[in-house]
Amino acid sequence: MRLATLRVREQTFAARLDGDSYALLPHPDVGTLLSLGADPRQTAATGQWGRVAVEEANYAPLVPHPNKIICLGLNYASHIEEMGRDTPKYPTLFAKYDGSLIGARDAIVLPRVSDRVDWEGELGFVIGRPGRHVPRERALEHIAGYTVVNDVTVRDYQRRTREFLAGKTFEATTPIGPELVTADEFGGREPDLEISCEVDGVVMQRSRTSDLLFGIADIVAYVSEIITLLPGDVVCTGTPGGVGDGRSPQVYLQKGQVLRTVIEGLGETRNECVQEEPYSLGGHPGNS
Repeated sequence: MRLATLRVREQTFAARLDGDSYALLPHPDVGTLLSLGADPRQTAATGQWGRVAVEEANYAPLVPHPNKIICLGLNYASHIEEMGRDTPKYPTLFAKYDGSLIGARDAIVLPRVSDRVDWEGELGFVIGRPGRHVPRERALEHIAGYTVVNDVTVRDYQRRTREFLAGKTFEATTPIGPELVTADEFGGREPDLEISCEVDGVVMQRSRTSDLLFGIADIVAYVSEIITLLPGDVVCTGTPGGVGDGRSPQVYLQKGQVLRTVIEGLGETRNECVQEEPYSLGGHPGNS
């Protein structure tokens, strides 16, 4: 099953893919649906709530306001090597705020304070069942499904201190979606999917999700040692080699370029880069 969060007439709705259209569900987004334990297969969704053709879908962030956005760094050997780092013994964790999230077709806002904005295509997953101290052998039971993420990173801000946060959570920089493909589609196993990232049609990253240093079950078990995982929590699993910062010469995103992230079987995000306005009272420019 595939779920999305769609913008419809200045509102958002959770939606279930049904053939060539989405059936709107009586919940404002996928995160709310998961937190309430609602059944997205409910037949009432095809009635008063309406339908939206796939080609007309306006994707909001899949989970607009998760309780937590947990990210992993240095989780592919190829990326560890290109960044000149040692192989970590434990998952390298950092966080984002929800203001960084955008939809699968929204514009990435290049901050005016930096010209070192980089791409990081990633497999994301969303928690479906709460859990603390989750045994590794039961970890996959807590996953609602998988999605596409790009952990767009402002490299100079990332390196201003030893902590990653500043470079990872700039406003309107992290596309997520377009859909959540539910975990049952993978037969209770960790997915082994091709992942790629393109800039203006040029492939910059290509790998497989099975190359993760710390796999999905490892991540769930480890993070749940620290804090209770809640339905709707988003986890970004790390990026493979091929980022702009690891190239010689280094390459960064520019205004007008299109960043496309594709994961086999999950779909793609496609986002044009726009320049941040010099002054704003808030909101995501270009993302309506």
